[in-house]
Amino acid sequence: RVQVAVSSAGRPVHADIQLWLGPDWTPYTLRAYSEDGKRRPVQTLVGTRCKAAMVEVRNLGESEFPFAAAANYAKDPMASLPIELPASTPGERVDGGALRSFALDPAAGQVEVVLLTDGRQLNARVELLVGPNNPKQSYEVFTNNGELNSLCVAFDTPDAGATVRVVNHAPVEFPCYIHVRERRV
Repeated sequence: RVQVAVSSAGRPVHADIQLWLGPDWTPYTLRAYSEDGKRRPVQTLVGTRCKAAMVEVRNLGESEFPFAAAANYAKDPMASLPIELPASTPGERVDGGALRSFALDPAAGQVEVVLLTDGRQLNARVELLVGPNNPKQSYEVFTNNGELNSLCVAFDTPDAGATVRVVNHAPVEFPCYIHVRERRV
């Protein structure tokens, strides 16, 4: 797995993160948005399927909104997150076309989220909301195998009253499972 971090100097971040296996196969695509790349940096893991791979990070925002990106092979505690979190927390099934929301403890400083499937495609959006329908950060993922390339993200939550919302964009035949853990930092 590769750990990817994207931040800015307090400006919005619009990034496209892709996993390339070989010259023409992209089994994993992630669009990340953060309203403030300094207070809420993009922090995610990309599974490489145990193959030589390339991770591409592209700025989709305006040229006035540059960001800094870094990628490296994941180290603990983030490296073990996709295995440890589903094993230690109860997951909730999100059927295709469904929406789930999780209100967060105001004292939580960070929230870790793992979104996976049983080997089927994963096509979903995970958002950090502060206030009604006010996304501060979001991740939109598509992969053809949500078991090998699960979505693993960490949200910094500097504001009280935050909510994590998951929307499964896939058809009803493709459910996904979400695991959420709050941390006090």
